[in-house]
Amino acid sequence: MQDHHNSHLSKLSFAGLLITLGIIYGDIGTSPLYVMKAIVADKIITKDLVLGGLSCVFWTLTLQTTLKYVIITLRADNNGEGGIFSLYALIRRRRPKLILPAIIGGCALLADGIITPPISVSSAIEGLRMLNPDIPTVPIVLAIITTIFIIQRVGTSIVGKAFGPIMFIWFGMLAVLGVNSIMLNPAIIEALNPYYAYNLLVNYPHGFWILGAVFLCTTGAEALYSDLGHCGKKNIRVSWIFVKIALVLNYLGQGAYILQFEGQDITAMNPFFSLMPDWFLLSGIVIATSAAIIASQALISGSFTLISEALRLNVWPKVTIKYPSEAKGQLYVPSANWMLWAGCVGVVLYFKESSNMEGAYGLAITIAMLMTTILLANYLRKIHIPRWAAGSILLVYFAIEGSFLIANLSKFKHGGWVSLVIGLAFIAVMWVWFKGRKIKNRLTEFVNLKKYLPILHELSHDQSVPKFATHLVFLTSADHLMEVENKVIYSILQKQPKRADIYWFLHIHVDDQPYTMQYKVDIVVPQDVIKVEFRLGFKVEQKINFYFRKVVEELMKNKEVDVTSRYASLNKQNITGDFRFVVLKRHLSNENELSLYERLIMDAYFMLDKLSLSEEKAFGLDTSSVIVEKVPMVIAPLKDFKLKRVYK
Repeated sequence: MQDHHNSHLSKLSFAGLLITLGIIYGDIGTSPLYVMKAIVADKIITKDLVLGGLSCVFWTLTLQTTLKYVIITLRADNNGEGGIFSLYALIRRRRPKLILPAIIGGCALLADGIITPPISVSSAIEGLRMLNPDIPTVPIVLAIITTIFIIQRVGTSIVGKAFGPIMFIWFGMLAVLGVNSIMLNPAIIEALNPYYAYNLLVNYPHGFWILGAVFLCTTGAEALYSDLGHCGKKNIRVSWIFVKIALVLNYLGQGAYILQFEGQDITAMNPFFSLMPDWFLLSGIVIATSAAIIASQALISGSFTLISEALRLNVWPKVTIKYPSEAKGQLYVPSANWMLWAGCVGVVLYFKESSNMEGAYGLAITIAMLMTTILLANYLRKIHIPRWAAGSILLVYFAIEGSFLIANLSKFKHGGWVSLVIGLAFIAVMWVWFKGRKIKNRLTEFVNLKKYLPILHELSHDQSVPKFATHLVFLTSADHLMEVENKVIYSILQKQPKRADIYWFLHIHVDDQPYTMQYKVDIVVPQDVIKVEFRLGFKVEQKINFYFRKVVEELMKNKEVDVTSRYASLNKQNITGDFRFVVLKRHLSNENELSLYERLIMDAYFMLDKLSLSEEKAFGLDTSSVIVEKVPMVIAPLKDFKLKRVYK
């Protein structure tokens, strides 16, 4: 499947280009709705401001989007998959500590996923004010956003087919409107000269802070890399040429239009809609709204992908993931869907106007981009790019993105704090889950299975112990063949002696390649103890019940194991024995000496654990044959306590 998938996507085709337009460019494509408006807001229009703003936009698109993402970052594909967690998976072995930038970047993108739908949809709907100044936009925006989230559960492949053509029309419209306006003032093309950008940043009063508004033109660049898996590198690179030309023409057109108002303050006007002739306005608003809906859709799908990858990398609690359609990469995460919906509704109700949301927008994404830069520099070292080259890329982009970050910090009190609070909430969840698991693993004691093999063999044949199951299956996190958790042995021998004909130990290893599906069987003691290791990619659904059945069928076919029931009456009829899974749930025992930080982490971890999916559901086990046992997790038992026996 993997090879077919990659060859199908890496081919350059008209259909591929159209799909790419629909999936990838929503966020970057809708930025002309608000970027120029944000640049000139609350300022008197001057030639320096307009040409400088345009020059900054052009060079940001060139350096940030084209060079960093389209040319450099797209090289870092993990078997055709992109995105910050895929990038981390590529360097995880060399630099496991870089999980922190990966978590921060991933959470910043999730925070962005809560702000993009409201700002794109509001900007589009506010165009209706040109037809009716008193129209209430908030209810319309809420209705559209709620509808987008409701249709997620049916899968978007049906709507997805329409996305490409709509975005093609949208970019065509951007280009035509831009060219029409440039004709009125062709001198505007001068703005492409980087001198004007330099002049704005250095000589214009408070010019540097305008970068916060300029940055909005490249916010979708991160999404472009995240969606690499859906479209393939070649399709993204070729379609970007068309997209960039359309965007630049539209920005120049808006600039040419704005220059008519030299000396005035045009904060109340949206230059984007002003480019449209009156007869076209309503159609233009409809097209803009469709493009905004597509931008929101792309971000929501991106957020689902992020959460599912975080889940496999063990930095997000176990949640249900559904696969509504056959299309690859199509997934639906109900808990994330409603969480994002609540966030979007909150943002719309709090800010009401798109111009108020600009403050909240952009701050989180600069942080995500900085994190990608750190991971990218490490990846370039891994593929043997000389140190000076990787270092220069790191420095250049740290300077660019650092400037954007500082400029965006000026928005902190105007709403930037909202995206930071949302981002921090996500970071807290990921960090607690990641650290909690680390502490839990540290406290897991492994024992040598070899020592217990004779006992297991005897127990298996001890008629005085009632039989618990024909096949008893335990999930284990031990990487080594002859190791198993102490608690597993405790459960078999002490908790309630569990006699079975065959003891199975299953280990799941999450692979750094996205689509690996392999398994390995070790028959430790023939007909007594068997260990199975599954190697599953970080994008593969963990249907362990289903995979395990397949493994057993193959072992029977090769006559490596006999799974017929050992009960005499059933054995005669060749009936397969019963399988029982035992899932061991650990709870913190009270006899612990943890530092305050670790105790807080573990308390939060167990709280999240209660809210998340149970292990048996997460691994797709057949719940009718699962037994859940609680085992205490003793952490550094309390030492010196004085208990004294008295004889009186």
